[in-house]
Amino acid sequence: MTDAIVPARLRMTQNAPFLDGLLARYDVTDAALAESGISVGKRLRLERRQVALAVAEGDLAGMLDLTGVTAALTEFADDALDRAIEAAIIERTPEAQPRGFAAIALGKQGSRELNYSSDIDPILIYDPATLPHRPREDVADAAVRIGRRVLELLQTRDADGYVLRVDLRLRPSPEATPIVIPIDAAIAYYESQALPWERAAFIRARAAAGDTALGQRFLDTIRPFIWRRSLDFGAVGEILDITRRIRDHHAQGQAFGPGYDLKRGRGGIREIEFFAQIHQLIHGGRDPSLRAPATRDALAALAAAGRIEAEDARALSEAYTLLRTIEHRIQMIDDRQTHALPTGDGLDRVARLHGLHDGAALLELLRPHVARVATTFDKLAPAPVAAVPRDAARLADYLGGAGFAETEDAARRIVAWREGRYPALRSPAAQSALEAVLPGLVEALAQSPVPMTALNRLDRLLERLPSAINIFRLLEARPALATLLAEILSHAPTLAEALARRPDLLDGLIDASAFDPVGDVAALTAEMRASEPGADYQAVLEHVRRVVGDRRFALGAQIVAGRADPLDVAAGYARLAEAAVEVLTAATVALFEAAHGRVPGGELVILALGRLGGAALTHASDLDVIYLFTGDFTAESDGAKPLGATLYFSRLAQRVTAALSVPTAAGPLYAVDTRLRPSGAQGPLVVSVDSFARYQREEAWTWEHMALTRARAVYGSAGARAAVEAIVAEVLAGARRPRDIAADAASMRAEMAQHKPPQGPLDAKLLPGGLVDLEFAVHVAQLTRRIAFTPQLGPAIDALVAAGVFRAELRTAYDLLSRLLVTGRLVAPDAQEPAAPATRALIARAVALPDWETLLATLATVRESVATSWQESIAWTPSRT
Repeated sequence: MTDAIVPARLRMTQNAPFLDGLLARYDVTDAALAESGISVGKRLRLERRQVALAVAEGDLAGMLDLTGVTAALTEFADDALDRAIEAAIIERTPEAQPRGFAAIALGKQGSRELNYSSDIDPILIYDPATLPHRPREDVADAAVRIGRRVLELLQTRDADGYVLRVDLRLRPSPEATPIVIPIDAAIAYYESQALPWERAAFIRARAAAGDTALGQRFLDTIRPFIWRRSLDFGAVGEILDITRRIRDHHAQGQAFGPGYDLKRGRGGIREIEFFAQIHQLIHGGRDPSLRAPATRDALAALAAAGRIEAEDARALSEAYTLLRTIEHRIQMIDDRQTHALPTGDGLDRVARLHGLHDGAALLELLRPHVARVATTFDKLAPAPVAAVPRDAARLADYLGGAGFAETEDAARRIVAWREGRYPALRSPAAQSALEAVLPGLVEALAQSPVPMTALNRLDRLLERLPSAINIFRLLEARPALATLLAEILSHAPTLAEALARRPDLLDGLIDASAFDPVGDVAALTAEMRASEPGADYQAVLEHVRRVVGDRRFALGAQIVAGRADPLDVAAGYARLAEAAVEVLTAATVALFEAAHGRVPGGELVILALGRLGGAALTHASDLDVIYLFTGDFTAESDGAKPLGATLYFSRLAQRVTAALSVPTAAGPLYAVDTRLRPSGAQGPLVVSVDSFARYQREEAWTWEHMALTRARAVYGSAGARAAVEAIVAEVLAGARRPRDIAADAASMRAEMAQHKPPQGPLDAKLLPGGLVDLEFAVHVAQLTRRIAFTPQLGPAIDALVAAGVFRAELRTAYDLLSRLLVTGRLVAPDAQEPAAPATRALIARAVALPDWETLLATLATVRESVATSWQESIAWTPSRT
């Protein structure tokens, strides 16, 4: 009998040709194994020896890279664990199917990165309803006995060695629980009691052996525990503390040189793994693409998503490859379970095994990688800062030295926080988190443009929060965010109000990508559709609201931070809204069709008008839409609950409006305004495309045709959109009843001025010579001359200027007024002049002017220009067209 045996599954799945060739030397058929009478345990031990030998040969020959080595070792471990589970069940219940018992691989087995002497760290679970057991045997006892037999098969040592060392201490409450846990108890633990570090462990979790369907069901159920949208930065802090404790506990292996611990040492393997996992915990709840279990895959994904620097990812990946390779060299010698570099001659032996002259050469090879890892990892942990004094007099002096002018008022606020005046600050954990972040927060607030305003708004935010722990932990983990938060609180009451409703919005600003322009509509649509697999309709509503809320908040922060042109932000707001309309309408249509079927030949079309049609929203814009449907209005849907076409699409439109406007736990989305539909608020909510065309040609009033100049189809098939937009184009080009457009427009504008006066001196929309006058001038010119029909006002003005209708200064006026409107909705929502000079400076910067005085002078000039253009527009003849 040969002493060279390999598992069939490993031979079939290994994709490295060189390893295939080595393993073929040891091929023995399953029939031969069965006839040999060799026990399962002995077979696994023999297989382990030969796999390790074959992999080591391929490794040292340079024919297997690190990925090939770890994949082969992991594949064997999975196979051995699987066969041990099967054998343990069949030994006790020979006639039963081996099911109801699963191993969840954690650690390096979970990420398919095992080394030559790795333990495996599974969690063993069972399903009481399906696990085979003997008659009158308690199923829990059966599960434990099966688990013990699995351990025996894998860990028993004899002359042939052992198969695998198994560590079950990562299971829930290992000091108190059996070695095999019922699935429901395991789920309950992870949903309610698990510790933060256990989340990091489950990044690499995988259903590896046994009843893998059972294992996957468990992992799918606890996914929300692992990947949370709103990160508890206490978890990050705990992981960092683990590393600090490792450094302290293994102090003898921290100093680089002979004896250095490649795994636990400063700048070692563990720090690379934790660096990746911390960033995965921060971002992976929002971005499923970052949930890669393997360390180097995770680094690459994080870099591709812009979450870490590409150079950091490259350097850490290279370091990881080298450190793991040298770790393998050490473990090849005497199959030692060690991660420390040898000393003396032993170090030279490892160096020569790697093709180097001696130990000194190996240290020089490792040194720069270890230093780079340590430096990169240390950036995760903020440097300690001095505590804020508790004594009232010293606190006031401290605040004055930091930069607060109203030191007594500021001190009273902080004392109130420390006394737990608000529910969010009463727990010991909240107080601890407050003290940890207070020094950096005080500094950021004191250096902000309006310190007391920022402090007072933060106070109101804390008053409304259910818990302040997470926001404090976030600021502690990302100190630069405190400065941005202070700016937002100083200048932007709109964003401060949004933060009070959803403090997790701050999570979205933790890296530089928050200041990138939002993607195109297709990319945003894909992001909004990327909720958890199998998500129900309510989950889709929540997910879209969270994406919109995050992105809308980030766009506002871009203006406050001076990182984006408000015109670009307005376009980003519009793309965001258009994507939300697309995703939520599609989801609503699918749900509605499931109950009522489809109307043959009919579909819903959404026509956007106003600022949505013109692709330039503000933070607070409503969505002006008209709902239409194609096909025969006398048709009936073909579902289990059929409806006539008009009733069908009316109810569907009502549900779409609700999907876009009803607040959920994730907050509000958009107010939807449908008053521009045919016959206005008195007309039906939805009309057929044919009825819409007839109405626009025969009955619509001047104001409705003015609105139509900014119409754009944002939902429906390509054919349906084109048909509706063709009707709009025909109507605008003249297929409509003659009206005295100029007179009608002048009358409407006068009535609007009477009933809706400007709110204040910065009301860029309603001031005489503001955006409404500008829009009226443009729309009258478009309709009377029948030219320049494009929904976007900027290009429309350009076309009218090119045609000689307006002077070029009108485009300058539009840009300034639009920037002022978009910025004002955030920092001066009451349209009053801000009292704080710093906020005035922010507005001037946002509209591309040097200072506040220049802004006021330019605004006056612009308004005169617009007023002149408005008068010229209505004075042009012929006006009856």
